[in-house]
Amino acid sequence: MTETNARPEITIEVTRGAARLCLDLGLAPIFEFTVKTGRRADICALSSKGKITIIEVKSCIEDLKADFKWHEYEGFCDKFYFAVGLDFPHNALPNGVGVIVADGFGAHILKDAVETPLNAARRKAVTLMFARHAAMRGQIA
Repeated sequence: MTETNARPEITIEVTRGAARLCLDLGLAPIFEFTVKTGRRADICALSSKGKITIIEVKSCIEDLKADFKWHEYEGFCDKFYFAVGLDFPHNALPNGVGVIVADGFGAHILKDAVETPLNAARRKAVTLMFARHAAMRGQIA
């Protein structure tokens, strides 16, 4: 199997593991969350205290190199992480971001993200977008 063929499977496994980690940490995760700029984050999670975490899943080094949008998420969360598979070269990830290592069964935080608190107006706007996104996922199309 080529790496290109394996990427969707890796993405699914890493996403599942990262979401399970969110639940273990008491965070409520949603998938494919679109921020105001129109960019779509792989996972956005909300804590019971209203803290917002965005997790961007990377299946391989080519996936990381092709992503020029991840900086745009930092203004919409308190913490930002990359979630990668067990074989991903961690030294290829940018400095200053959190790192989660995951597989289909779970994950752990390899490097905690620096918390950069959102201002109150942005937090309210993102929380409302989060709530609407979560509510709309339950609707029948």
